[in-house]
Amino acid sequence: MDNPIIQELIDRYVTVSFQVHKKAETLIKGQIGDELTNDQHYILRYISQSGECTSSELADAFEVNKSAITAIINRMADRGLIQRTRDENDRRVVYLTLTTEGHTLYQNCQEKIQVLVESIITQFEETEIKSFINTYEKLARILANKKKEELGE
Repeated sequence: MDNPIIQELIDRYVTVSFQVHKKAETLIKGQIGDELTNDQHYILRYISQSGECTSSELADAFEVNKSAITAIINRMADRGLIQRTRDENDRRVVYLTLTTEGHTLYQNCQEKIQVLVESIITQFEETEIKSFINTYEKLARILANKKKEELGE
């Protein structure tokens, strides 16, 4: 591809990526309300899917400093959404799991988000949405590989 076409595609990608990200975050926030921030919701989702994890795992997964995760986890633990459990063999390791309250709140939010996402994706043909998701997953893999290259892994 020549340079003007590449530039146009880059501009379109950046514009649509920003618009979709911001609008999706706003719509999700509208569904979860004031009970959780979007970051807290994503953390509940991660812990729910993994069963248990550490703050370091969360920091790696969300690509933020451990101190940022610790601040969020402290607030969530104070609210009774997350439980900390020390490893019996290595007291320095602390596992995070959802409490019953955390699990219930996460499930309630997920049901609302499910309805929202379903109302959006049903506007596409099945082949369109599958193709989009496959392409988006490919983009995620490319970005992950790019990051590994930059880190020298």
